[in-house]
Amino acid sequence: MKLGIGTYCYMWAIGFKFGDKEARPAQPMSAMALLERARDLGVHLVQYGPNLPMTELSDMELDAIVRNGQAWDVEFELATRGLETEHLAQQIMLLKRLGGSLLRTIPELGGKPVEASCIPEYLQAILPVLQREQVKLGLENGKVPAKELAWALDKVGSPAVGVVLDTANSLAVPEGWQYVTEILAPYTICLHHKEFVVKRVWYMMGFTVEGQPAGKGQVDTPWLLETLDKAGAQYNVILEVWPPEEPNLEDTIATEDRWVRESIPYLRQFIKD
Repeated sequence: MKLGIGTYCYMWAIGFKFGDKEARPAQPMSAMALLERARDLGVHLVQYGPNLPMTELSDMELDAIVRNGQAWDVEFELATRGLETEHLAQQIMLLKRLGGSLLRTIPELGGKPVEASCIPEYLQAILPVLQREQVKLGLENGKVPAKELAWALDKVGSPAVGVVLDTANSLAVPEGWQYVTEILAPYTICLHHKEFVVKRVWYMMGFTVEGQPAGKGQVDTPWLLETLDKAGAQYNVILEVWPPEEPNLEDTIATEDRWVRESIPYLRQFIKD
């Protein structure tokens, strides 16, 4: 098991757009800057996601990422979205160029969530490529109910496909994180550790979900890791943080970085690489 960071650790620093709103820092964090941050934090795993697409890098930039990763003993994973076979095959080739062996995706088609009944067909289509390249494909929870996702993976029945377990995403289904963990633990090949707290609003008619630094919220990390280990899961852990927006983007980015730096020592109590 290794502890790592990813591009979703630094959403605010990288920049993003949702609908008609966007966050664009004056100097967005680059792929190399993220790798340098991993080196400085003493972690040996980086998961690059679609919010910082590696396909937009030049051959020279990709070569530098690989070269420095080797020099600093940092491994790579890749994250994308979608189940389209050609797209996944392209991402697998990029992952292999980085020297990685795990690709994460979200079960979507054309940017829209799919029914669980559609998933096995697409996994079967990409399975020969996964097996040939010795790569694993992890589907992140949060778009599909846990039992339905487990059913889809059982239909395929291959160790080349599994789950990227996120501790917060399934709240949108809605399903509790411990319930989801108990169902998906046997399928887990990557863990996104995302700390959060659910609070009732002052007028009692509703709740808010807010991110927190690891160890400061409602995720029982010892229970989480013990449950995965008891299920025989073989996985790495990618830290993710959800800092709230502050009035000034620079302040939000500073909070994001502070939370990452607080979270790594907490998780190091349990993950020694």
